[in-house]
This record gives sequence, C-alpha cells and structure tokens, in this order.
Amino acid sequence: MSPKNLVFMAVMVVCCYRYVAADRSRHRKNTYIVHMDKSVMPLPFSDHLQWYETSVRSVSKSMEMLYAYNKVIHGFSTRLTIEEANLLEQQHGILSVQQEVVYELHTTRSPEFLGLERNDVDGLGSRSGSDVIVGLVDTGVWPGSKSLDDTGFGPIPIRWKGECESGTGFSTSSCNRKLIGARYLLKAYEAIYGPIDEKVESRSPMDDDGHGTHTASTAAGSSVNRASLFGFANGTARGMAPRARLAIYKACWLGGCFGSDILAAMDAAIADGIDVLSLSIGGSLSEYTHDVIAYGAFKAASNGIFVACSAGNGGPSPLSLSNVAPWITTVGAGTLDRDFPAYVTLGNGKKFSGASLYSGKPSSDAMVPLVFAGKISNTTSGNLCLPGSLPPRSVAGKIVMCERGMNSRVQKGIVVKAAGGAGMILANTETFGEELVADTHLILSVAIGHRAGDVIKSYIVSDHNPTAEITPGGTQLGIEPSPVVAAFSSRGPNPITPEILKPDFIAPGVNIIAGWTNKIGPTGLKEDPRRVDFNILSGTSMSCPHVSGLAALLKAAHPEWSPAAIRSALMTTAYRTYKNGDGLQDVATGMPSTPFDHGAGHVDPVSALDPGLVYDASADDYLGFLCALNYSSTSIRMFADKNFKCSNGKKYRVEDLNYPSFAVPFNAPTIVKYTRILTNVGTPTTYTVSISSTIRAVKITVEPETLTFIKQNEKKAYTVTFTAGSMQSGTTSFASLTWAGGKYVVNSPIAFSWV
Repeated sequence: MSPKNLVFMAVMVVCCYRYVAADRSRHRKNTYIVHMDKSVMPLPFSDHLQWYETSVRSVSKSMEMLYAYNKVIHGFSTRLTIEEANLLEQQHGILSVQQEVVYELHTTRSPEFLGLERNDVDGLGSRSGSDVIVGLVDTGVWPGSKSLDDTGFGPIPIRWKGECESGTGFSTSSCNRKLIGARYLLKAYEAIYGPIDEKVESRSPMDDDGHGTHTASTAAGSSVNRASLFGFANGTARGMAPRARLAIYKACWLGGCFGSDILAAMDAAIADGIDVLSLSIGGSLSEYTHDVIAYGAFKAASNGIFVACSAGNGGPSPLSLSNVAPWITTVGAGTLDRDFPAYVTLGNGKKFSGASLYSGKPSSDAMVPLVFAGKISNTTSGNLCLPGSLPPRSVAGKIVMCERGMNSRVQKGIVVKAAGGAGMILANTETFGEELVADTHLILSVAIGHRAGDVIKSYIVSDHNPTAEITPGGTQLGIEPSPVVAAFSSRGPNPITPEILKPDFIAPGVNIIAGWTNKIGPTGLKEDPRRVDFNILSGTSMSCPHVSGLAALLKAAHPEWSPAAIRSALMTTAYRTYKNGDGLQDVATGMPSTPFDHGAGHVDPVSALDPGLVYDASADDYLGFLCALNYSSTSIRMFADKNFKCSNGKKYRVEDLNYPSFAVPFNAPTIVKYTRILTNVGTPTTYTVSISSTIRAVKITVEPETLTFIKQNEKKAYTVTFTAGSMQSGTTSFASLTWAGGKYVVNSPIAFSWV
C-alpha cells in the first residue's frame, strides 16, 4: 500500500473516531438541575409537579424526574442529553437548565479553648439549647456513637417535621431524642454509578466514611467522659452545643457529593424545621447562579436558618476559597493550644520536634538506618512515597523520609510499611511550611516542618551512615502561640465578589477529636483493621461544625436574631491578637496573618453572646446585592420567593451590602464610599469610631463619628469614605474600624487591594 493511501486511511480512522466520540457525547445523558418560574405555571396544570413532569416528557418520553424541589428552588433534577437540555431550556417558564456539579468533603479540647466550660455559658446550653436543631449534610452518622446519647433530653420539639429513615444497618430506632432525624439522598449518585453495592457502602443514613459522625459530634455531640484516641487527647469530648438536637442528611457517598442530592438534602432540611445548617463541602468555584450550595443556602437563610460552610483546604494559595456567597458564613481553620509531639533524633545528635498519633510498638533499636525516598526510588516522584515507588531491598528495616503531596499522609506510611520499612519521617514541602498535622499511622511515624526536613535531607546526603530514632511524646497542652492560621486553610481575596471579605473568621480545625464510625479505621484506609469511638482529624471540615454549634448556642440565647445577626456577633467580637498584643500568626509563613487569611479573626463565642451592636441583613438585602452585580431578572428569580424586580430608579451598590467587614479593591486613584447600618442589641450607650491603619496611600474617614443608641433594636447608619492613591498592582494592605461604647467593642476588618 502506498504511503499516500496509508495517510488517507489514518486520517479516515481519526475522523471516524472523532465523529463516533462526538456522537456518543451528544447522546450521553447527564444529570441536570432545572429551575422553573413558579409564577408562570400554565392554567391547565393543577399543581407544579404535574407541570414539571410534562416539561420532562416533552423532550424525553422515557425520562423521569430524580427529585422535585419545593424549598431551595422551584424545579427538579433529571437525566438528559445535551440536545434534550437545550430543547428544555427554550420552553416557557424555564429559568435555567444546569448540569450537575460533584462536590467534595473538606476533610474535647475545643470547648475549653473557646471558653465554653464557663458555668454561665455551659448553663445556657442546658437551659434552652435543646430546642435548637442543627442539620448537617455529610456522609451520614454512626448510630452507636456515644456522642448521640439522649440522657436528660426532653420531648422532641413539636415543630419538628423530619423523619428517621431506615436502610442498611440503620433502623428507625437508631434515632432518639438527640438524633431526631436521619435521611439519605442518593438518586443522583445511583443515576451515575447504578444501584449501591451494599457490601461496600450502606444504603441508609449509616456513616461508612466517618466524616459525618465527626462533624455532627463536633457541632452538637453530647458530653462523653474519658474520651480519647489510643490514649491521645484524653478527657471529656463534647460538641459546641451539647444540648442541641441533630438532624442528619446523608448526601455524600464513596463517589462524591452530587449536586442534585445535596440540593434535595437542603430542601428536606428546610421543610423539616432545622435552625442551623452545616456543610463541610465544597466544589469548583462558580457564579452564585451555578452553585448549588449558594442558591440552596440563600433559601435556607431566607427561612431564618443559619448556614455555615467550610472555606476549603486550598491554602496557603491566595484566591483558593469555596462557599463565598455573603449569605453563607465561611469558616477557615486555626489550631488549638494542644499538640501531639513526637521527636526525631539523628545520628549526629541533632533533635527535631514533630507530631504523631502513632500508638503501636516503639522501635526496638535506638538508632535505625535512615534513607530519603527520593534517592532510593527509580520514579521521578519517588520522594512522595506513592504506591509501588519504594524498592524493598533499599527500605527493609530502615526509617524512610517521605515528603507531602499527591497521596494521603497515612497512605505514605502504608507504602513504607509494605516495602518493609521500620518507620517514616514525613516532611513538609515549602507549600505546607511549618504546619504539623498529626495522623494515626500504622507504622512508627512523625510529621516534621519544612525547615527540619531540609536539615534532615542534607544530613542523609552528607553522612556515610545516616541513622535516626523516632520517639512519641503523648499529648501536650498550653502550646503557644495559639491559635495560628492553618496552612491548608483557604485564603482570600474573594474570587467571585472582591468587595465581600472572605473567609468570615477562623475556628478550631487542626487535630480535632470527635466521634467516629465503626465501619472503618481511623486512617480511613481499607488496610486499617482498627476500630475506635473517637478520631482526630484536621481540615476546614472540622472548623465549620464548630461554628455551626456556636450558632446554635447563640440561637438558643437570642431566638429572635437573624442568621446575619448571629454571624455579625461572631465576626465583630472575634480576636485578631494574642494576649501579649501580637497579631495572629500564619503557620505557613511564620508571619502575622491578614484578614485574607483569618477574616475578622478567631471566634470568641463568650463575647459573641453580648456583642452590643450587629450588622443585620435580610433576604431583600441579598437580592439587592444581586441587582448590584447586574444579574438578569431571570437569574434573580432563581433566588427570590416572590416576584422581585430590581428597581430602575434605585442605584444598587455591592459596597452597601450591610456586611460586618470591608473589602476595598482599587484599580486607580479613586474615592469609594461604603454605607453600613448598625442595630443595637445591647445596653443603650454612645459609640465612638476609631480607625487603625498603617497605610498612607488610603485616607479613611467616617461620618458620623459617634452614634447614640437609646433603645433596643434601634438602627443607625454611617458611611466610610476611602480615598486611595496609586499603588502597584497586586499590593494589599489592611486596617480596622472599631465602634467602642461602654463595655462594648465592635470590630470590623478592612482589606485593601490594588488590581
């Protein structure tokens, strides 16, 4: 055959393949979420469900709805081809047809660290907290957890409309007066993967992962004495609001958290009657109209439900935040004053401090040969100790130094153990800095910081017979400084709306002990045969339920407060300095953290109970915010319960959303005004404003400079004017605005950026 014919045949094969692939893609069905305009339902239909079904059948005779939504949106989810989705979107009454997004999880000492062991605060929870209901969308719950003990709880609140669904390993009797509801949502998940294999995961609210049990018990777990993980963190484990009720919505499975299932969970939670909604979940960042959690949370907030979400674990990179809508409380992570030290001693006598939760047998030999994985592996990423990357002949009987990245920290230990290693030193790369996260390794291990890792690596290379010893150190309290911002905690600026400062604040999220499932070991790996009642985890997944529980406490103390008022109380009373006056530190850099890292600061729930003033906001305020973003009337109808329209005669400004913090982006020398309204919820008094700023390029003035309140719930407005000079693009700077009066100090952070 001639070369010319060969080329012709090759081109034909490629073209045919592309045609077939494109044809398959066009006919492949995906899950779509369909928003309907409730107000334009045609008269022949008696109810919305009938209208939804007819709409689906008009483009796909064989297709059925997965879910019909009534609270979070008016609409449904279903499986469609691209062509069917395009046809459906053209129909009258359709606001949007969006392809489903898959989200992921953001994965004792805390109450004492936050001051919740004080009698006056602890008593608050026992008096009225049992009427507050905290809902969590997560991986389910382990019904045998001691944190779900309902001893001393009264009858379930009459307003509760939820259910306790049964299924694999979970019955209606698994619920009690503490765990008052449990549902599982999986139609979207099964639409992709087929029926659940019940030998692998439970078709029920049962928690096969552990994440859901951990977050639930962190938020509102009952007190459990003598709780520990293999003797670490021994003491009393309790949630932030131990007298609150729990309602669990399992929407996260082994294959992820599917948007349609999450939306169905939020829909059910609103209808069931929860007060607080906690989601330690995030996904790819998108506009609010394309973010399931954002528009679901809008409807929850509109119904008076406080919504807390994790900020994400994408730090320390800037612009790495998730869940940034202003009606969501976005929570970053900080450390506690507790550590789990372990030590590395080298053959040259140098000693380094690290962290570990290893509880097995110590090394029989004082000093063990030491190797660096990157030097003994034949793979380009051998330093990361990926599966199959370590040659047993070079590892057997030795301590292996691995570096963080790519695979999980605990899996690296499994890889070393499988190759015959005696232990592992897990070193941070520059990205993770000096942050130390303790893990329940199955092999003698210690995590160390970046600087120590560099020194140990140099020792291995330079010494002809490098050796090391790893020594566990138990539990240590009183660590200073604390808290510090966790390196993994996602950072600002806000990538969607730069004028809204996110995260809102930080809360404990490093080495947190809480309840665990009996379905899997503490590492979460199938190779781990151990079973525990409590586990220690880190992530903004852990900081988020701290705030959900604190919101439940504030809701119990102030049932009349809106979700925005509760967030405001937590923000304006958060602290940004240690007792010695130094600013909070960022463990990733070793330098002071900024509002792009810690938001308003670290939560102080005791102060938040009596904040003096709050920045309140309603659903209409948030709709005005969407008008300021120039959202179309069709897009805004996705959020509004009523026939809301942006007024042609009104000037909407993002800068005027009544938020407790200020983010001010500049692109040229300019004058920008921000208006805020304060509501008095404390003892009436006169407040005086003060500004703390070190940047000369921005002049800050406030009008008026004093505000006098003479009664409860009185409102007063003020305007801040920022006059900015020219600065190099990429420059950031920070300031703070404080209203002080009587016993109250009401703080707001200010973040400047030149873009």
